[in-house]
Amino acid sequence: MRDPAVRALTESDGHDSVVDAARVVLRRLRQEITSGLLDEKALELALLDLAGAVENQLRQALGYSLRSAINATGVILHTNLGRAPLSDAAIEHIRETAASYSNLEFDLGAGTRGKRDVHVDRLFRKLLSNDGLGTGSSTDAGGLRPGGTAEAAVSAQAGIARAGITQAEIATIVVNNNAAAVLLALNTLAEGGEVIVSRGELVEIGGSFRIPDVMAKSGAILREVGTTNRTRTADYEAAITERTRLLLRVHRSNFEITGFTEQASTAELVALARKRGIPLMEDLGSGALFDLRSIGIGSEPGVLDSLHSGVDVVTYSGDKLLGGPQAGLISGGSELIARMRSNSLFRALRVDKLIYAALEATLLAYVRRDHDAIPTLRMMRLSKEAIGERAEALARKVASPKLKIEIVDGESILGGGAAPSSVLPTRVVALSCEGLSADELATRLRGSEPPIIARVEEGRVLLDLRTVFPEQDAAVIDAISRIAE
Repeated sequence: MRDPAVRALTESDGHDSVVDAARVVLRRLRQEITSGLLDEKALELALLDLAGAVENQLRQALGYSLRSAINATGVILHTNLGRAPLSDAAIEHIRETAASYSNLEFDLGAGTRGKRDVHVDRLFRKLLSNDGLGTGSSTDAGGLRPGGTAEAAVSAQAGIARAGITQAEIATIVVNNNAAAVLLALNTLAEGGEVIVSRGELVEIGGSFRIPDVMAKSGAILREVGTTNRTRTADYEAAITERTRLLLRVHRSNFEITGFTEQASTAELVALARKRGIPLMEDLGSGALFDLRSIGIGSEPGVLDSLHSGVDVVTYSGDKLLGGPQAGLISGGSELIARMRSNSLFRALRVDKLIYAALEATLLAYVRRDHDAIPTLRMMRLSKEAIGERAEALARKVASPKLKIEIVDGESILGGGAAPSSVLPTRVVALSCEGLSADELATRLRGSEPPIIARVEEGRVLLDLRTVFPEQDAAVIDAISRIAE
């Protein structure tokens, strides 16, 4: 600690932190000596650079563990990499809200306490209304069809009217993730009663969270019907008793069942729910607010599809296809949503001002039809040709006799449990380096600053620029060039 270089560190990082770092370095050095890992020359070099080792240890100890990374996997909603990146507007709104006080729960007009969910409920009401469907034209300025054609919008409105719910009655509340949304909805609507769900929809999502487990925690009783591959409307109806509180449909977000299959349609379940006076709830998981058919994906249901077909309550995520922050969203009839809002569990699961700020900014982009402002949507809409041009430009800037670079066809996926069998065509940078295996090359890319996460396939490292921001290209080029030196 008396060494001038080490003592200088205490001025910027504090005495106690430097002492802790020095102890870690010395302990590690003693272990290496005891284990015979250092010969005399190596020991002399280690002792000469003790100050440098202490500084490196200090930087590791005091640096952020949560770091920015470059996602070159082509998985747009990569759960392990944080799912949807936020828009510039969302980040700025978070900064403004976090840096000072706000009207989170304060009614500026009345000067009294307000409700925090009003900041986004107003936007959800607009987006889930006829106006939000874009009824004036078949496509919006960004080329996305939020609800399809004007005819589709009229049909959707008629569907809601037949189901006994009007556009004005749709409300939305926010909790901390979709599992929480399902938990709150089940606890509110079915605690102590039975919930009927198909055996083919008893899914497990990442981290070993299972629908039956969430249901058990909610206090509702699971009533399974049908079989894994075939469940008919008659199976639901036969299971209804005086204890039935809810019909539940769960979207198979991360797998598909193909072959000899049958599934009750949403329209059939809506009709059954109305006939028997039982609410119908749908857990969509990802929950898109735009028409995925505009990017060539037709199998993923959207929030509008469910609500406009007459589903009473829909739960979905904020950080998946919506392109916003982590959140669980519950949209549905205002009377049912009001019951959930008054549940004491809602307070335990509610989100803070930063989530509301990010979500509000994201929803405003939808309202303004500025879909390119949302990174997730922008990535989905990139063409194979545009990605290929960037890949070619990147390859031209990396020159090394040790490196072999090819631009080949590939596939990007949505990820996050959305449309598991659907892919987006892309062009990928395929790398191989003399003297390094593909796994070793991928490891070195992860060790770069910032870390670059890639795929390894058929003995090559693949970089898909669909999920790499254009401003990150330079960092990718620099990292590859350093590795190939």
